[in-house]
Amino acid sequence: MSVEQVNLLELDREGMAAFLEECDEAPYRGDQIFKWVHQQGVSDINLMTNLSKKLRENLLEKAVIKAPAIVSEKQSKDGTFKWLLKLDDGNCIETVYIPEDNRGTLCVSSQVGCALNCSFCSTGKQGFSRNLTVAEIIGQVWIATRQLSQEGTLHDRQVTNVVMMGMGEPLLNFDRVVTAMEIMLDDFAYGLSKRRVTLSTSGIIPEMLRLKEVSPVALAISLHAPNDELRNELVPINKKYPLKQLMAVCKDYFEDDPRRMPTYEYVMLDGVNDQVEHARQLVKLMRGVPGKINLIPFNPFPFAGYKRSKPEAIARFQQILQDAGLNTIVRKTRGDDIDAACGQLVGQVQDRTNRSAQNQLRVIKIQQASQVAEG
Repeated sequence: MSVEQVNLLELDREGMAAFLEECDEAPYRGDQIFKWVHQQGVSDINLMTNLSKKLRENLLEKAVIKAPAIVSEKQSKDGTFKWLLKLDDGNCIETVYIPEDNRGTLCVSSQVGCALNCSFCSTGKQGFSRNLTVAEIIGQVWIATRQLSQEGTLHDRQVTNVVMMGMGEPLLNFDRVVTAMEIMLDDFAYGLSKRRVTLSTSGIIPEMLRLKEVSPVALAISLHAPNDELRNELVPINKKYPLKQLMAVCKDYFEDDPRRMPTYEYVMLDGVNDQVEHARQLVKLMRGVPGKINLIPFNPFPFAGYKRSKPEAIARFQQILQDAGLNTIVRKTRGDDIDAACGQLVGQVQDRTNRSAQNQLRVIKIQQASQVAEG
């Protein structure tokens, strides 16, 4: 009977040592293998030349190095790259690389689709299939690092930052996401600083409290509204974890390091959450709560039902916040011409929530209503 092979991308360094021990090999060899997998990016165990032939043969029998497969690679006019990656079950996810002068940020997915159904997000409209494995999460970093190191258009670019802001709600895949982030931080793997790995959440409070205890990474909150009534509409999980509870957790999240603070993401929707009164409500909400606010111009997708706020409305909103002493920036839209911008990632999702069909019916009704009005 054949033994199921272990995917080495699934293991953190502690898991690698335990696996080698099970193979009757010296656990310290795990550090060497970890470097080969993540720092050298090898997919062939035979290339691990500082391992004995016997160990390599043992590994070839019991282990593989397997990341998602690249289906397509698109480059935006602004230099952003988007990879469509195929998983073993036929689902596809998307990963985005955003190059800047002093850093390169990789936006990583944690789920196939998303179960939260935020009304302004294209990913949520695709429904939800499943959580990604550790190998599928860290495999996105592994793939990007390999692609960026190759000769050609990507040569000499590096992943200096990772944001868990791709498809899915990371805290609903807690254990696997935390393990993947541990690998990102590990000096024997990618060696990223805790300030350069950011997890973005819509506000799953129990898991935020768990994360605070086990992981030092940076935190971003998908806020998008300054009051419960509006946030219930835009971010439905707010009905379970309302703003008062969320902001209380955020206020003390980095209490052991006052120099650190969460970031708050606020998508700007024309006529929905971008009015002067909304800005004033946000000032009141943020009173006594440390943090930086990122205003994100809405990135449209078919039948979204929303429009991007006008530049003058965004500038006015920002000025009100800044006048109140809030650190506020307007995030530059990147990759929207290849649907790689915030809120636009969709992949190919085998939807178990039936939300795709529900949204298709909604679109049909909108079209029918429009035809009647025109008639």
